[in-house]
Amino acid sequence: MASSWTGDRVRLRAVEPDDWTAFMRFADDDGGPRGSRLDLPRSAESYRAWAKEQAVAAECDDDRFRLAVEATATGELVGTVGSHRTGPRSGWFECDVTIGADRRRKGYAAEAIVLLLRFMFAERRYHKCLAAVFAHNEPSLALFRRLGFTEEGRLREHVFFAGRHHDLVMMGMLAGEFDRRHTLSEP
Repeated sequence: MASSWTGDRVRLRAVEPDDWTAFMRFADDDGGPRGSRLDLPRSAESYRAWAKEQAVAAECDDDRFRLAVEATATGELVGTVGSHRTGPRSGWFECDVTIGADRRRKGYAAEAIVLLLRFMFAERRYHKCLAAVFAHNEPSLALFRRLGFTEEGRLREHVFFAGRHHDLVMMGMLAGEFDRRHTLSEP
């Protein structure tokens, strides 16, 4: 392994301004048959501005950040992974991952999450990671279970989209659980 940010399948890197077209494609992918939330259409310019803002951000704010997920074999941007909510005093953070529809089920999401968790647990000293997953999103629930996350609770009818309320499943993993399964330090 060349760095802490590179695995067998993916490399995590900073967002670059030219990544905006891929982010726009990922957003379009989420409107698919999985039944995800419907957002207002965004302009290409808004994606350009967002990618540029991410690219020039000096530091992550309170360990909240977004990284690009790049396939090591091709150098193609295949998704994103990030930490978007944190509770530094209590030692928890919430992660998420998005992989383009045409690149799912190839191991990219799993490896990206493991690289992110290794950094957050070993380098940032967090104790717990949470992931919020729509209850009907069986592929994502299965992914987090395979990685060693435990279902910690269900927020019933917590999110409204597609004309009705949906449950949100909270998955969690402690640093010690991660270390036993994946090891905190690089192999």
